[in-house]
Amino acid sequence: MKTWQCIVCGYIYDEAAGDPDHGIAAGTKWDDVPNDWSCPDCGVSKEDFEMVEI
Repeated sequence: MKTWQCIVCGYIYDEAAGDPDHGIAAGTKWDDVPNDWSCPDCGVSKEDFEMVEI
């Protein structure tokens, strides 16, 4: 399974779960997450995430 992980704090963005607390619905693909979204744990930008396989 491919997910996106914050390279600063390790937060994992799971497309199936989204980030509903910050306006990202479950099932939202990474490419559709707005560029101004930031990591809910440490606040870095979307550019500071890398794809990982779990």
